[in-house]
Amino acid sequence: MTNPEPTIRVNVDVTNPGQFFACCGLLELADRLWPESEGWFEGNPMSSKFCIWAPNGNGSLKVLLETAHKCEFDVGDSSDEKTDGDEERAGPVDPIIITSPVQMILDWWSEKSIKPWAGSMKERLIFRAMLRAISIDAPDPFNVEQAVSDPSTDGAATDRRSRKKKPKKREPFYFDSRRGSKSHPRDSGWSPDTHNMEHKCAPAVEALCFIGLQRCRPMPTERPNTSRYTVWKEHLPVNVIAPVVSGIVPVPRSVTYEFINFFRTGERKHKAFGEAKRLDR
Repeated sequence: MTNPEPTIRVNVDVTNPGQFFACCGLLELADRLWPESEGWFEGNPMSSKFCIWAPNGNGSLKVLLETAHKCEFDVGDSSDEKTDGDEERAGPVDPIIITSPVQMILDWWSEKSIKPWAGSMKERLIFRAMLRAISIDAPDPFNVEQAVSDPSTDGAATDRRSRKKKPKKREPFYFDSRRGSKSHPRDSGWSPDTHNMEHKCAPAVEALCFIGLQRCRPMPTERPNTSRYTVWKEHLPVNVIAPVVSGIVPVPRSVTYEFINFFRTGERKHKAFGEAKRLDR
């Protein structure tokens, strides 16, 4: 089949690394639900869409978002005790094993150059909170923003006054460059993290990017914390996009972007994906 019509279209800003890799995450889920699905990008940087074609007329954005929303895995120790965040002394990465409704193993954050969070942040709890916060009916999921908390559970622990504890607020991973551009103290004159300020984020971007980075990694450059990724416009299945995204395999009409995973705190532990710039070749 040549250039099939897409069954799914999603608005995307290809200069936003979080949104780009979230598209890779959508295609990852689509392939597991509808094998042989294909994905590609249409339009220009100012008005782009990510397209997915699924065989036999299958496929809908709602099903993809619902699948992500329902992902189940072991969160391990859910206590909120702080760790020192010392990345040098951290042990081996414990993978996240998604068991339902699809099966997947995630452990990409052992590659620290693209890992934006520090050791004091519990990736399992953040990931679960972002997944559960996805709006499954959203036609434009990457632009749905909200404050995110842990999912509520029946029989939650109570305080001394026998009132249920409020679900803990969860900060994002900072994949979304819109969030990253507002996160450095120099942007507001103080550190939002230090003052425990609550901000909205796009849970679909954060959760789906976390999935997409397992297969598709940006290519590191000679400059510290700077990486590249390639936006493709040909119809491709998920099993071939990794070398295309990294730029190892050239594809006609593709465009390469470069972004910085910059430090967003004075302690130089927490990072954020910055807006990507197009590279002219």
